Amino acid sequence: MKTSTKVIHWLPRILCILAIIFISLFALDSFSSERTFLQNAASFIMNLIPSFVLLAVLVVAWKWEKVGGIILIIISMAFCIFVFILNYKRTNSVSTSLMITLILGIPFFLAGILFIRSYFMKKKELSGV
Repeated sequence: MKTSTKVIHWLPRILCILAIIFISLFALDSFSSERTFLQNAASFIMNLIPSFVLLAVLVVAWKWEKVGGIILIIISMAFCIFVFILNYKRTNSVSTSLMITLILGIPFFLAGILFIRSYFMKKKELSGV
């Protein structure tokens, strides 16, 4: 495997893992001193559901790059729309909502594109072209 293929192979995986960790950090906001341990644990797990879904998609993308890349792109676009609408309702600011949306959604979109690119690079390398 050439160096460029290795970089494109590992870059989307690392990017996706880092983005999932970043998204997961927001779940820490679910803890409250007014609630019991079990209530805090349930709230924490509920807030980690998007991370679990993204982790499952990463597993799929790791095994089947093309399919996983397409799923990541679709999820990131849906996620961007959802986050933009939610933030716009809270802030009434297009620029703030767009910035938050791009920070949270672009890494997954980029990882999806890189997974697909990796698939085609490996396919081309295997065919000997």
